[in-house]
Amino acid sequence: MSEKSQKLKSVVLSEEEIDRTLTRIAHQILEANDGADNIVFVGVVTRGDSLARRLRHKVMEIEGADIPYGKLDISFYRDDFATNFSPEIKMTDIRFNIDGKDVILVDDILYTGRTVRSALNALMDIGRPKTVQLAVLVDRGHRELPIRADFVGKNVPSSSQEDVKLFLEEVDGRSAVEIYEK
Repeated sequence: MSEKSQKLKSVVLSEEEIDRTLTRIAHQILEANDGADNIVFVGVVTRGDSLARRLRHKVMEIEGADIPYGKLDISFYRDDFATNFSPEIKMTDIRFNIDGKDVILVDDILYTGRTVRSALNALMDIGRPKTVQLAVLVDRGHRELPIRADFVGKNVPSSSQEDVKLFLEEVDGRSAVEIYEK
Protein backbone atom coordinates (compact mmCIF):
# COMPACT_ATOMS: atom_id res chain seq x y z
CA MET A 1 0.00 0.00 0.00
CA SER A 2 1.50 3.34 -0.95
CA GLU A 3 1.64 6.32 1.37
CA LYS A 4 -0.78 8.14 -0.96
CA SER A 5 -3.53 5.64 -0.08
CA GLN A 6 -2.77 5.87 3.65
CA LYS A 7 -3.47 8.73 6.04
CA LEU A 8 -0.41 10.56 7.36
CA LYS A 9 -0.52 10.74 11.17
CA SER A 10 2.76 12.46 11.95
CA VAL A 11 6.25 13.32 10.79
CA VAL A 12 8.70 11.79 13.26
CA LEU A 13 11.97 13.03 11.73
CA SER A 14 12.59 15.69 9.11
CA GLU A 15 15.50 15.63 6.68
CA GLU A 16 17.58 17.84 9.01
CA GLU A 17 16.71 15.70 12.04
CA ILE A 18 17.74 12.54 10.17
CA ASP A 19 21.11 14.12 9.39
CA ARG A 20 21.67 15.20 13.02
CA THR A 21 20.62 11.76 14.24
CA LEU A 22 23.11 10.04 11.92
CA THR A 23 25.87 12.35 13.14
CA ARG A 24 25.07 11.35 16.74
CA ILE A 25 25.05 7.64 15.84
CA ALA A 26 28.41 8.03 14.05
CA HIS A 27 29.95 9.47 17.23
CA GLN A 28 28.41 6.69 19.33
CA ILE A 29 29.84 4.04 17.00
CA LEU A 30 33.31 5.56 17.25
CA GLU A 31 33.09 5.82 21.03
CA ALA A 32 31.89 2.22 21.43
CA ASN A 33 34.64 0.89 19.16
CA ASP A 34 37.54 3.09 20.33
CA GLY A 35 37.78 4.61 16.86
CA ALA A 36 37.35 3.25 13.36
CA ASP A 37 40.37 0.93 13.01
CA ASN A 38 38.42 -2.34 12.89
CA ILE A 39 34.92 -1.32 11.79
CA VAL A 40 33.17 -1.98 8.50
CA PHE A 41 29.68 -0.89 7.49
CA VAL A 42 27.14 -3.27 5.97
CA GLY A 43 23.70 -1.95 5.07
CA VAL A 44 20.57 -4.01 4.52
CA VAL A 45 19.16 -3.09 1.11
CA THR A 46 17.28 -0.83 0.26
CA ARG A 47 17.22 1.96 2.80
CA GLY A 48 19.64 0.38 5.28
CA ASP A 49 22.41 0.49 2.70
CA SER A 50 21.71 4.18 2.01
CA LEU A 51 21.91 4.88 5.75
CA ALA A 52 25.12 2.82 5.99
CA ARG A 53 26.70 4.94 3.24
CA ARG A 54 25.71 8.12 5.06
CA LEU A 55 27.03 6.82 8.41
CA ARG A 56 30.27 5.67 6.79
CA HIS A 57 30.76 9.11 5.26
CA LYS A 58 30.21 10.81 8.63
CA VAL A 59 32.63 8.45 10.40
CA MET A 60 35.24 9.01 7.68
CA GLU A 61 34.87 12.79 8.07
CA ILE A 62 35.38 12.51 11.83
CA GLU A 63 38.23 9.98 11.76
CA GLY A 64 39.89 10.81 8.44
CA ALA A 65 40.06 7.10 7.62
CA ASP A 66 38.75 5.04 4.74
CA ILE A 67 36.22 2.50 6.00
CA PRO A 68 34.88 -0.44 3.99
CA TYR A 69 31.20 -0.42 3.08
CA GLY A 70 29.00 -3.12 1.62
CA LYS A 71 25.36 -3.86 1.04
CA LEU A 72 23.50 -7.00 2.00
CA ASP A 73 20.48 -8.49 0.25
CA ILE A 74 18.54 -10.78 2.58
CA SER A 75 15.81 -11.87 0.13
CA PHE A 76 16.73 -15.57 0.24
CA TYR A 77 17.18 -15.54 4.03
CA ARG A 78 13.72 -14.26 4.91
CA ASP A 79 11.51 -16.66 6.84
CA ASP A 80 8.62 -15.82 4.50
CA PHE A 81 10.65 -16.46 1.34
CA ALA A 82 8.69 -19.62 0.46
CA THR A 83 5.36 -17.80 0.68
CA ASN A 84 6.54 -14.67 -1.13
CA PHE A 85 5.99 -15.67 -4.76
CA SER A 86 7.85 -12.76 -6.32
CA PRO A 87 10.50 -11.46 -3.93
CA GLU A 88 12.37 -8.43 -5.17
CA ILE A 89 15.92 -9.74 -5.51
CA LYS A 90 18.66 -7.16 -5.21
CA MET A 91 22.38 -7.77 -4.88
CA THR A 92 24.78 -8.34 -2.03
CA ASP A 93 27.97 -6.39 -2.64
CA ILE A 94 30.61 -6.91 0.05
CA ARG A 95 34.07 -6.71 -1.51
CA PHE A 96 36.11 -7.06 1.67
CA ASN A 97 36.77 -9.73 4.25
CA ILE A 98 34.53 -9.43 7.31
CA ASP A 99 36.45 -12.06 9.31
CA GLY A 100 37.59 -10.57 12.61
CA LYS A 101 35.97 -7.20 11.85
CA ASP A 102 33.49 -5.23 13.93
CA VAL A 103 30.58 -5.16 11.50
CA ILE A 104 28.19 -2.25 11.89
CA LEU A 105 24.99 -3.71 10.45
CA VAL A 106 22.71 -0.86 9.43
CA ASP A 107 18.96 -1.07 8.88
CA ASP A 108 16.29 1.56 8.67
CA ILE A 109 13.44 0.59 11.02
CA LEU A 110 13.63 -2.13 13.66
CA TYR A 111 10.23 -3.75 14.15
CA THR A 112 9.76 -7.50 14.71
CA GLY A 113 13.46 -8.37 14.44
CA ARG A 114 12.96 -10.81 11.57
CA THR A 115 14.89 -8.72 9.05
CA VAL A 116 17.85 -8.53 11.42
CA ARG A 117 17.73 -12.30 12.00
CA SER A 118 17.84 -12.81 8.23
CA ALA A 119 20.72 -10.35 7.91
CA LEU A 120 22.71 -12.14 10.63
CA ASN A 121 22.26 -15.46 8.83
CA ALA A 122 23.40 -13.89 5.55
CA LEU A 123 26.46 -12.32 7.22
CA MET A 124 27.51 -15.62 8.79
CA ASP A 125 27.47 -17.20 5.31
CA ILE A 126 29.95 -14.53 4.19
CA GLY A 127 32.40 -14.70 7.08
CA ARG A 128 33.02 -14.68 10.80
CA PRO A 129 33.07 -11.14 12.19
CA LYS A 130 34.54 -10.33 15.59
CA THR A 131 31.27 -8.56 16.49
CA VAL A 132 28.09 -7.50 14.78
CA GLN A 133 26.63 -4.26 16.09
CA LEU A 134 23.20 -3.16 14.95
CA ALA A 135 22.52 0.48 14.08
CA VAL A 136 18.98 1.55 13.21
CA LEU A 137 17.48 4.93 12.52
CA VAL A 138 14.15 4.02 14.18
CA ASP A 139 13.16 1.40 16.73
CA ARG A 140 9.37 1.08 16.78
CA GLY A 141 9.07 -1.83 19.20
CA HIS A 142 6.85 -4.92 18.74
CA ARG A 143 9.75 -7.39 18.75
CA GLU A 144 8.98 -11.02 17.96
CA LEU A 145 12.59 -12.15 18.38
CA PRO A 146 15.13 -11.35 21.12
CA ILE A 147 16.96 -8.71 19.09
CA ARG A 148 17.91 -5.18 20.12
CA ALA A 149 19.88 -2.43 18.44
CA ASP A 150 23.22 -1.22 19.78
CA PHE A 151 22.70 2.23 18.23
CA VAL A 152 19.22 3.75 17.88
CA GLY A 153 18.46 7.08 16.28
CA LYS A 154 14.96 7.43 17.71
CA ASN A 155 12.57 5.19 19.61
CA VAL A 156 9.11 5.58 18.12
CA PRO A 157 6.43 3.77 20.09
CA SER A 158 3.82 2.76 17.55
CA SER A 159 0.74 0.65 17.18
CA SER A 160 0.68 -2.44 15.02
CA GLN A 161 -2.13 -0.57 13.22
CA GLU A 162 0.40 2.00 12.01
CA ASP A 163 3.12 1.98 9.37
CA VAL A 164 6.38 3.75 10.20
CA LYS A 165 8.12 4.63 6.95
CA LEU A 166 11.51 6.05 6.10
CA PHE A 167 11.90 8.06 2.94
CA LEU A 168 15.40 8.89 1.70
CA GLU A 169 16.41 11.34 -0.98
CA GLU A 170 18.53 8.71 -2.78
CA VAL A 171 15.60 6.30 -3.07
CA ASP A 172 12.41 8.34 -2.75
CA GLY A 173 13.32 11.90 -3.75
CA ARG A 174 12.76 13.21 -0.20
CA SER A 175 13.92 12.40 3.33
CA ALA A 176 11.63 11.94 6.36
CA VAL A 177 10.33 9.40 8.84
CA GLU A 178 6.54 9.38 8.91
CA ILE A 179 3.77 7.42 10.62
CA TYR A 180 0.72 6.39 8.60
CA GLU A 181 -2.55 4.76 9.61
CA LYS A 182 -2.91 1.31 8.04
